Amino acid sequence: MEQFDTLIIGAGLSGLAAGIRLAYYEQSVCILERHTTIGGLNSFYRLRGRNHDVGLHAMTNYVPKGTKVGPLAKLLKQLRFRWEDFELVEQNGSRVEFPGKSLRFSNDSELLYSEIQREFPAEFERFMALVARLDAIDFGDTELAKLTARQVLSESLGDPLLVDMLLCPLMFYGSAQPDDMEFLQFAIMFRSIFREGFARPRQGIRLILKLLTRKYKELGGALKLRAGVSRIVSEGGRAVGVVLDDGTEIQAKRILSSAGAFETWRMCGQGGDESLSQGPSDQPGDITFVETLAAINKQPADLGYRDTIVFYSHSPNFAYRNPAEPCDLSSGIICSPNNFQYDEPLDEGMVRITALANKDYWMGLSEETYQAEKRVWFDKIVESSLPFIPDFRPHVVDIDTFTPRTIRKFTGHIHGSVYGAPHKRWDGKTPLEELYLIGTDQGYLGIVGSMLSGISMANAYALR
Repeated sequence: MEQFDTLIIGAGLSGLAAGIRLAYYEQSVCILERHTTIGGLNSFYRLRGRNHDVGLHAMTNYVPKGTKVGPLAKLLKQLRFRWEDFELVEQNGSRVEFPGKSLRFSNDSELLYSEIQREFPAEFERFMALVARLDAIDFGDTELAKLTARQVLSESLGDPLLVDMLLCPLMFYGSAQPDDMEFLQFAIMFRSIFREGFARPRQGIRLILKLLTRKYKELGGALKLRAGVSRIVSEGGRAVGVVLDDGTEIQAKRILSSAGAFETWRMCGQGGDESLSQGPSDQPGDITFVETLAAINKQPADLGYRDTIVFYSHSPNFAYRNPAEPCDLSSGIICSPNNFQYDEPLDEGMVRITALANKDYWMGLSEETYQAEKRVWFDKIVESSLPFIPDFRPHVVDIDTFTPRTIRKFTGHIHGSVYGAPHKRWDGKTPLEELYLIGTDQGYLGIVGSMLSGISMANAYALR
């Protein structure tokens, strides 16, 4: 029977980062991945000769070369990468579009501040006081963990429209809660999106995954694909190993799981350990999306569209929840991987549009109906975005759509929920000793956040 110091469930960004961190200290580490490829939510696939990213619109937390502080700088230091390794290229600029109001923002936070002063002059002083409050946050303050973002913003700002416009991008890129998010999560996302900003490697997520995998293997880490975990084995309230789908048993001193809180606990349900009778109350999240991908025979800029990402709402009251309809056409995200500051343009144009989706509807379709509905809702989602982007439909040369079913396949999240459970476990602990959460349900989200989650939990519990 194989034995390791640490087993890691899931070869996503958090799992790979945790594995690298531990391998640096000569731990025997094994990452177990159910699928034939790595990446989890932030993965990739090839279809009809084209490469597509799943998940990645952009990396947040961008800082220029030489910056010594901040999440990206910490990540590079902990994993011993150079700034140049990620080949990050800054965004052109993005915006939030609501009826009658538009807020532009970039990697220079002063642009957003000037936009709020222009569009919401009566709110500007209150907004800057909120920024000062965010800057002064003590993330160890347990009282702050009880607050929600909407609660704090509604108390801090007088205009509900500004509240919704600030929440819209941060919810779309990081909230597992309907119509709200934890205040601490809001503070993290505010910094990562509005204060630091977006960047992207020209090659997309492939480059990052290639770098992580190569370094992990060079350090001696083991990676097992097609190695899904059917059960986590425990003795006396302590995790001691796993049983794989094919019956193989592997022992370990500790386990780090990126599968999600609910999904991880479900793996513990057949261990015969009396301590498992009182499991956590975590429930799987139900916030999920449908995303359309359109390859076009023009650069988006040639059609007059130069924004990197647009977050839009047709209504002044932004709704962020599992919709009653198959997709919520009242809001969405438009992203073009072309609209970053590359030295040379990408070979082909691409437009990606994201809408909130009803998990039950998409999970319940027959395969034939599912394929037909993907095309129907592709057209509807694109149509709903046209007030915010030039009509690119005459230039489309290929399309694809991914849904909650796709997300479930890549992540294992039971509802295809992109951001996991509504409430995060910031300390990473579970009811079992030596079993810890990393990734989405631990709490750090996004590309950089996912890797920092793996690093932080590895540092806290496996490098003691």
